[in-house]
Amino acid sequence: MPAHVAESDSTPDPTGTTDPTGATDPTDPLAHERAHLAASRAALRGMREDVQALDIRDVTANWVNAAVLQAQIDDRIKALADLSHTPLFFGRLDYLHAVGGELAEGADGERFYIGRRHVHDAAGDPMVIDWRAPVSQPYYQASRTNPQDVGLRRRFGYTGGELTAYEDEHLTDPAEAEHTSRLLQTEIERPRVGPMRDIVATIQPEQDEIVRSGLGGTVCVQGGPGTGKTAVGLHRVAFLLYAHRERLARTGTLVIGPNRSFLHYIEQVLPALGELEVKQATVDDLVRTGVEVRGEDEAATAVVKGDARMAEVLRRAIRSHVTAPVEPVVVVRGSRRWRVPAYEIQEMVDELLARDMRYGAAHEALPQRIAHAVLVRMEEAGEAPDDRVQNSVARNPAVKAAVKAVWPAVDPAKVVLRLLSDAEFLAAHAGGLLSEEEQKRLLWAKPARSVKSAKWSAADAVLIDEAGDLVARTHSLGHVVLDEAQDLSPMQYRAVGRRCSTGSATVLGDLAQGTTPWSTESWGEALFHLGKADAVVEELTAGFRVPREVIAYASRLLPAISPGLAAVESVRESPGSLAVREVPGGPDELDAAVVAACEESLRHEGSIGLIAADARIPVLGAALEASGHAYLSPGEETTAASRLTLVPASLAKGLEYDYVVLDEPAAVVDGEPDERTGLRRLYVALTRAVSGLIVLHAAPLPEALVQR
Repeated sequence: MPAHVAESDSTPDPTGTTDPTGATDPTDPLAHERAHLAASRAALRGMREDVQALDIRDVTANWVNAAVLQAQIDDRIKALADLSHTPLFFGRLDYLHAVGGELAEGADGERFYIGRRHVHDAAGDPMVIDWRAPVSQPYYQASRTNPQDVGLRRRFGYTGGELTAYEDEHLTDPAEAEHTSRLLQTEIERPRVGPMRDIVATIQPEQDEIVRSGLGGTVCVQGGPGTGKTAVGLHRVAFLLYAHRERLARTGTLVIGPNRSFLHYIEQVLPALGELEVKQATVDDLVRTGVEVRGEDEAATAVVKGDARMAEVLRRAIRSHVTAPVEPVVVVRGSRRWRVPAYEIQEMVDELLARDMRYGAAHEALPQRIAHAVLVRMEEAGEAPDDRVQNSVARNPAVKAAVKAVWPAVDPAKVVLRLLSDAEFLAAHAGGLLSEEEQKRLLWAKPARSVKSAKWSAADAVLIDEAGDLVARTHSLGHVVLDEAQDLSPMQYRAVGRRCSTGSATVLGDLAQGTTPWSTESWGEALFHLGKADAVVEELTAGFRVPREVIAYASRLLPAISPGLAAVESVRESPGSLAVREVPGGPDELDAAVVAACEESLRHEGSIGLIAADARIPVLGAALEASGHAYLSPGEETTAASRLTLVPASLAKGLEYDYVVLDEPAAVVDGEPDERTGLRRLYVALTRAVSGLIVLHAAPLPEALVQR
């Protein structure tokens, strides 16, 4: 047991004092900590008021500067908000003495309160230390075998934003036995209502190592259900913004998720940590910049469009617009005529092709090359032209006409349109890359007349994005987080990789949860297509959210869906957390049993997710309504009054609920184009529960789930 655990069920004194004079009782540690909490909240309020009181009228030269500065001030005010139900600090470190290193610099016998953001008093002395600061790291990493100069680590327990308990570990006391933190376990298992919470109070040592890894390299995190990989990725962004704020403020950060429901679910994590500037998007959002997606591909067609070989097909198609010059360029300036022969222009074209420049950059460079050749002739004739003359020659109608004929401007969408519409054009550039059958899959049955009228698919938009990058370089960000990465096609990886070509990435996923026909088979392959082949791959195998009974049941599917992948070892024992029930009778009986299971789950505290095959959603929605149960859609925020969400299996990935009712596993499998993808989708659905899972089925269970 811990050396000391204190709890209070009484309503805490908001001032944290124990007598009318305001002095805390030194023999009552809980009162002392409450007093520090009250003082810290007052200090945070003072910091916020100081920013609100800033007068920028005398420090801005114009309205543009004023608007920019005011926006920065507004963001700072938001970052200093005191969230009443979010603990301002969650831990305390008492250092033994200064050790002379960076970790405990100035920490000679001092006490540090660890929280979500830095708070200082009016004199500038710290009241709360940001969890990302070096001096805070031992809160996550210190142990009995490596105390890191920490004498005492104290964890705090809260109820409704009020401090109600604390728990101590004396890391250098040999008489104190090793123990599992009860407060830590309670925080991990706390019921989930609303969007995803941060895990800053419960980060484990192996997670902390990933969170604090440097900005320079890309990290790939393979993590099974409940291992906290998504939270680790988001906290890594928060840490990098703390450690490299100026650099990332210039280059930008982005979180990429699988769908809008998922992004809505996670969107409050970073603001809760005081980070407001991180943008979120799906891969589809990134590439839908010039066309409207209105169509949908068959799975086999989407697989071909997502294949990395399409990048070379596009490169060939775009370069095919370059043609050999057949006439010289004659530039007339005044009474003089300057001639550049066709063979010399061909040499310029060959040089640009050999340099493998982007098509658009070469298109801009060619007229300057021709103009330079003219200037050389002018100088040989005794003239003294300058840069202005070269630019003028580059704009000469004869030069412009030659460039248009030899290296014309290209519209990426029109190139893709022609590839998908013109069998001869496709064959000319896919030869030796795609088989005839694959080429037939790509061709539209009814070719579109124009870019605007075409019914583009999501995979088409990725192809247009690739073509666009071949013409003009895509802007690169400083850091990108890519979640549920296992589901991307090679061409989608390339699209994301372009957004961090000069930066780094955090790649998050689980190979066993790959639920697209093109999902990756290995992280090595995925990282190669991302352009980050040298990334470090870390594996999280300890599960903190999904009960052991539930994850063991779901792991029966692993040999069929991802052979060789280690099963998650859950640290949570929760007997009775799994119920698998066969429902005799027809569809009506199954629907009634599902509604009854939802009612059973609603008797517990926390959020409830009813997960079913997409085709079953309308039927179950009607059954819930007929029984008087309102329900939410994925992404809608659960509240104490509205806790039941009806979740199509296709949108369940990344979401978590305290209790899950899973309808008809066989229907989930049958709803996918092939058995492997269906079983992976089922694996996802089975692992969304953090307290209890009820599986209901009328049809036989998939063979892999049947206990042998």
